[in-house]
Amino acid sequence: MLPGYNHNVRYQGVIFHIQTEDSGVGKSQITTLLYRNGTIIASKKTNYSDIVRIDMLNKVVEDLMKEQHKDMLRRLKAGEFDDRAFASGEVGAAPARPLPPPPSRPVAADQPPVPKPFTNPKPGQTLDEIIFEYLASDRD
Repeated sequence: MLPGYNHNVRYQGVIFHIQTEDSGVGKSQITTLLYRNGTIIASKKTNYSDIVRIDMLNKVVEDLMKEQHKDMLRRLKAGEFDDRAFASGEVGAAPARPLPPPPSRPVAADQPPVPKPFTNPKPGQTLDEIIFEYLASDRD
C-alpha cells in the first residue's frame, strides 16, 4: 500500500479537497474522491488486479495514482462537476466566463515571446508537487 495524495484546491472561490489512495495489493484498487465541505462530489476507482505480478508494481501504481489525482483536478477545473458542486444561485455557481484575449503587442521577429511569470519552486519540492501546485492555482 502506497501513501496517498491530498490537495485542497480553490475553484470558483470555493475550497475543494481531492484525495487519492491505494487500497493495497489485496484489493488492488486506486480510489480518488473529490469533496466539498465533507460531501463527496465525484469519485473514480481503478482496479489494477490484472498487473499485480509485474516488476516494479509500486512504481506503476504510484504513477497511476498521480495521473488519476491530476485527472480529477483537471476535470474539476474544466467545470465537469459544477452541476453537483454548486446549488442553483449559489456564489460560484455561475459558469466560468472565458478570459478575454490577451492584448496584442508587437514582437520583433528576432525576439521570442515573453513567457508567463513563474515563481521558484520551494526547496525540496518535486516536479509532481510543482505541477499539482500550478494546476491548483487560479491560473485559468
